[in-house]
Amino acid sequence: MNDYTLLDLFGQEIETQVSILKESLTALRTQPSSLTDLEQATQAVHSIWGSSKLVEREVAAELAQIIKECFIAAQNSTVTFGDEQIDLLLHGCSLLLSIGKASEVEIERWMSEHAWELSTTQKAISIFLTSKTTNVSFQKPESEKAGEHTSTALSNQGAGSRERNHPQKENLRAGVSPVEQSSGARFVPFSPPPASYQSFINDIQEPENSQIDLPLHLGEETQSTLSPEIIPIAVVASANLTTIGSDDSSMMDLFRLELETQVNLMNEGLLALENNLKSAQALETLMRAAHSIKGSARIVALDAVVNLAHVMEDCFVAAQNQKITLNSDHVDILLEGADLLQGISQVSNAELPNWLTNQNIAFMRTQSAVAAILNPQPAQEVRKQEAKTEISVSPTPSSNKLTSLESSISSLNQSPSPIEFANHPGVESQSLSSQDRSLPSSATSASEQTLAQDRVVRVSAENLNRIMGLAGESLIEANWLQPHADSMMSLKWRLVELSRTLEKLQDTLERGNYEQVGKQYLDEARHKEQECLTLLSDRLNELELYAQRTANLSDRLYREVITSNMRPFADGIQGFPRMIRDLARKLNKKVNLEIVGKATSVDRDILKKLEAPLTHILRNATDHGIELPQERIAAGKLAEGTIRLEAFHRGGMLAITVSDDGRGINSENLRQKIVHKNLANSEIAAQLTDTELMEFLFLPGFSTAKQVTEISGRGVGLDIAKSMAQEVGGTVRAVSQAGKGTSFHFQLPLTLSVVRTLLVEISGKTYAIPLARIEQIVTVDKAEIAEVENRQYFAMNQQNIGLIAAHQVLELPKSLDASDSLSVVIISDHASIYGLVVDKFLGERDLVVRPLDSRLCKVRDISATSLLGDGSPILIVDVSDMVRTIDAILNIGQLNKVGLQTTVILDQRQKVLVVDDSITVREMERKLLENRGYNVDIAVNGMEAWNAVRTNHYDLVVSDIDMPRMNGIELVRQIRSHPRLHSLPVIIVSYRDRPEDRIQGLEAGADYYLTKSSFHDSTLIDAVVDLIGR
Repeated sequence: MNDYTLLDLFGQEIETQVSILKESLTALRTQPSSLTDLEQATQAVHSIWGSSKLVEREVAAELAQIIKECFIAAQNSTVTFGDEQIDLLLHGCSLLLSIGKASEVEIERWMSEHAWELSTTQKAISIFLTSKTTNVSFQKPESEKAGEHTSTALSNQGAGSRERNHPQKENLRAGVSPVEQSSGARFVPFSPPPASYQSFINDIQEPENSQIDLPLHLGEETQSTLSPEIIPIAVVASANLTTIGSDDSSMMDLFRLELETQVNLMNEGLLALENNLKSAQALETLMRAAHSIKGSARIVALDAVVNLAHVMEDCFVAAQNQKITLNSDHVDILLEGADLLQGISQVSNAELPNWLTNQNIAFMRTQSAVAAILNPQPAQEVRKQEAKTEISVSPTPSSNKLTSLESSISSLNQSPSPIEFANHPGVESQSLSSQDRSLPSSATSASEQTLAQDRVVRVSAENLNRIMGLAGESLIEANWLQPHADSMMSLKWRLVELSRTLEKLQDTLERGNYEQVGKQYLDEARHKEQECLTLLSDRLNELELYAQRTANLSDRLYREVITSNMRPFADGIQGFPRMIRDLARKLNKKVNLEIVGKATSVDRDILKKLEAPLTHILRNATDHGIELPQERIAAGKLAEGTIRLEAFHRGGMLAITVSDDGRGINSENLRQKIVHKNLANSEIAAQLTDTELMEFLFLPGFSTAKQVTEISGRGVGLDIAKSMAQEVGGTVRAVSQAGKGTSFHFQLPLTLSVVRTLLVEISGKTYAIPLARIEQIVTVDKAEIAEVENRQYFAMNQQNIGLIAAHQVLELPKSLDASDSLSVVIISDHASIYGLVVDKFLGERDLVVRPLDSRLCKVRDISATSLLGDGSPILIVDVSDMVRTIDAILNIGQLNKVGLQTTVILDQRQKVLVVDDSITVREMERKLLENRGYNVDIAVNGMEAWNAVRTNHYDLVVSDIDMPRMNGIELVRQIRSHPRLHSLPVIIVSYRDRPEDRIQGLEAGADYYLTKSSFHDSTLIDAVVDLIGR
């Protein structure tokens, strides 16, 4: 299996070739006629064109083609490059690079966003090629370069009066902006005008004359050639709503971070205040949080936030000074205000003005409600007056609009808070429309915001300082290598001197003059030998110490980086206390949520995945588990129920427990539910143990609730919990006792970034199996294998374990099985257990997990990939998926027996050498040939291929023509002139499709001359089969 797809390779090649293009264009600024640079640029853009055609990126191929024509024209001296033309071509290179980086999913969006710019660039290059003058300029007028802000773009002849009559057009002038200053580029078209301004543009243009006014510096000939759609237009318009510029964007991001922190403190403080309405500490925390929000909002000029935070702060200060006494109803209002503030963090900068406008009534209503806490009497009088007015005023025609408005406001007052439960994962608000108003109206903006959040990881200053310190130590250790290399070089020269001395000694011995001179040389050689040995011993000791230091340093740095991706458990559960509080009040229950292990470190990805399952379990516990106060008292319990959420590390795993002291699950009722849903008959259900019964709770759609409510009872929550645990390589189980309560126990890996694995060999290839998913590894003698109904098994711990060969599961070829024992990895999914027979165990290893490319979708039996110490890739097995595959094999009755002797089959595949300087083409040809069973080697140019065919045996060579160092035609001629290789079959595959190119290739000695369009049908494979067989 390959680590890279063709599109990945295409992107890498685009990046490489664009880099060459930019170097050549930079060189052409000083030497516009340099044939070497022009040839290099032509070759690079030709490679881009070919790769683009291969992966069917026609937009890149078209742009590359027109750029290539520019270089060919320059080689033929029909055009001359100036700085402006080079800037234009550099911009075209940037577009090619963007296309290469766009994934298959992103390319359509990229095209829609850059279609106008792409068209403009292509047409501008076409103008350069076709215009009579080569002085097409894309520079700004001198007045703009000098910093003037007034437009200098003048209209064509006869347009001056129109310009004076329509001063708005001064804001619609063509313009360019500098890009790639390091390359000296000065041209890039503006993005097309937004659709919202199009009508504004049309209104100020004369309908009777659609001629576009062009900057005078383009020249009349160029003006006559340009069409209106390729003229860049910059629209400058004012808006009534507040907009956030790029300078303010970073401030808004900081404000969101501050707001999130302070609102979390406010939520915690309000919940603590509800339990103790006179808590001075809670009031102090709340006052400081509101004050911080007010100050931060004032900096970013969010007046609505400033006013709401200010009145909330006044409320907390009044409570501190005992001027007012807060109650539970007041806490509800203040929580509503906290939710409204929290909603700002869910809105992108672009959507914020509209969001604030839509939430204006909610801010005013909440601000008034909080102010009423400070002044309860006037608020009561106002409500009485409003009631009287509502009774006395009849809906006359003249007051229809007023009545409608009052009705709307009344409906708002009766609905839940605008952002009810916005801070609580999984809570379903009754007012969906209110929630919708609190979220961005643009789905695109929301998705972009989510992506932006995914790219940000919070790291504590202390942790960052440790990482920086370790990075500095690593740099210092790396600097030790150079002096050590110098020392080893000194040792090398001493060895050279020793060698020379020994040569002199040998000459002396040959001349028979040993007594006088030979003894002197021998003593000198022994002395130098001792020096070398001493120096070598010292340096080896230093190298060993250095290896130990770097290993220790690398381990510490690695662990700190892993730690930076960990978050305290408290970060993922901040909304749970509020959620339980609101649900309990809604259900008329008394529930206390205890959280233990808030400081437990959890991988941020696992913490994010935990949110949904924990939400469902907590909601179920509140709705179904905890009884009503009168029921609890009647059962001899406290009126207040307790839900305990606990997180801790145990045995190298993350353990999370959710337990309650509610009514528990009745086993007999559960058995009846299982039979009622036809999941088992009554006889089997009666034999199920309590542990087996609990497993049914995690089935999709299974619920013990008698009726479905808006809170729970749909049978999806525990299924989500089970799926999440399996996805991350963990487990979840349930334990319940009727009348005592229920507990759910998660056992999850500490991190998803690193996994401890067992390395095994299967059919000569190395695979990794996560240790967390392995029950046991054993070595089984073949004599211990029994067989029932054509299925093999062995007994272990009074349990029969079925055997299956790993190569059959992964659909790999059989390997030699000559030993008397089998290496077995026992795996299970808590429903089935199997013994997976592998070739041999290779030991344990910690692997850094690298996800598979999303374009591959789900690869069967494989969860991720990684790299070994030597850089070789390795696949990580998906145990749950593998168990499902084994079940499928058993169901269709295609199980092969293990432990049977097999015959070793030597690799007799035909060997092919693929030669092409394009990585995309090489990989395409390699995959085509390997999929047909051929053994394929690759070479990146003709010289490398020539060296390869002389040192290795090949049955066929498949070569391109246009390559550096030695092209394909020269390679074929060299092969045909070699006495041993002259009969070696050669196929030329090239983009050159002219008859003369074909004749040239065949005359050089090629057996076939094909174009690269042959990849899309069987032409290439047919030619290979014709020459060397299958």
